[in-house]
Amino acid sequence: MRVVVSGATGFMGGRLCAALADAGHDVRAFALRGVDASGLPPSVEVVYGDVTDEESLAAAFRGRDAVFHTAAAVEAWLPDAFVFHTVNVGGLENVLKAAKRTPTVKKIVYTSSYFAIGPTDGYVADEKQVHQGKAFCTEYEKSKFLADRIALQAAAEGVPITIVYPSVMYGPGTLTSGNLVCRVLIERFNGRLPGYIGDGYDRESFSHVDDVVSGHIAALEKGRVGERYLLTGENVSFAQIFNLAANITNTKPPKFHIPLWVLEIYGRISVLFARITGKPPLISYPVCVLFSILMFWFIIT
Repeated sequence: MRVVVSGATGFMGGRLCAALADAGHDVRAFALRGVDASGLPPSVEVVYGDVTDEESLAAAFRGRDAVFHTAAAVEAWLPDAFVFHTVNVGGLENVLKAAKRTPTVKKIVYTSSYFAIGPTDGYVADEKQVHQGKAFCTEYEKSKFLADRIALQAAAEGVPITIVYPSVMYGPGTLTSGNLVCRVLIERFNGRLPGYIGDGYDRESFSHVDDVVSGHIAALEKGRVGERYLLTGENVSFAQIFNLAANITNTKPPKFHIPLWVLEIYGRISVLFARITGKPPLISYPVCVLFSILMFWFIIT
C-alpha cells in the first residue's frame, strides 16, 4: 500500500516507517522541517510539514492509500501547556480534515495512548474502558483524552479510522520523551536517580516498541474501522525494571526508596529552573503526581 506516517522521526514512528518499508509498502514520512530524518531507510520518501498546518498534511496525503497518525507532543511538561492541545487535539482534527479532502485515503490508523482510556483503580482494563474525563494528572493525558473523543466521534460518523493505544514503550531507538524507560534507566545509572521511585512496586503496562510497531501494521491490515486496540504488554513495576537492569549489567540494585514527597519537591524545583532555562525537566511535578497514583492506573489486559 501507499502509506504516509506522521511523526516519522519519533521513537516509534521511525521504526514503523522501517518496518512498513521492509514489508514492501510504499512509505512517505511526514516530518517537521529541521528535524533530522537521516535515520529513515533510503527507500522512504521524506516530506516536511506540521500537523498544525492542514495544507501541509493534505499535500503529504496526496496519492496515499492509508495514513498512520503517530505524531504527538509527548512531554511530562511544557512551558506553554496549550501546545498539547494544539498538537495532539488540533493535529488530529487537521489529519481528519486533510484525509477527507484526499479521495485515495481509505484508512487512518490513529496512535492514541493508554492514558486516553483512564485509570483502572487496580482492576484489569480492556478496550471497553472509557476515561471518565473528571480529572487529569497531566496536560498530555487531558489532550489525548480529548483527541480520543474526536477519533471515536469520527468513527461513528463513518470515517475509516482505527485507534490503537500503546502503553509505556521501551526498546532501542531515538532517545525522545516517548522513550521513557531508557531515559529513567540512564538517570539511574548516571546516579541522578539513586533509589526506587516511591515504594517502587506500583505497576503499569510496558510494551516493546517493535511489538507496538507490529500492532500498528496489524491495525492497517486487519483492524476493523471504528475499533479500539490496546497495544500493551506486561504489567510490572519500576522496581522490577531496576532489578532486572542491575542483574543484566552486573551492578547493584538501589538500596533505598525515594519518597514521593521528596520527588514532588524536586519536581517543583525542576519546573522552576525549566521556566528559567527553557529546557524540559527530567522529572516535573505532574510526573511526580503520576508516579504517586500509578498503583491505581494502567493495569491492562
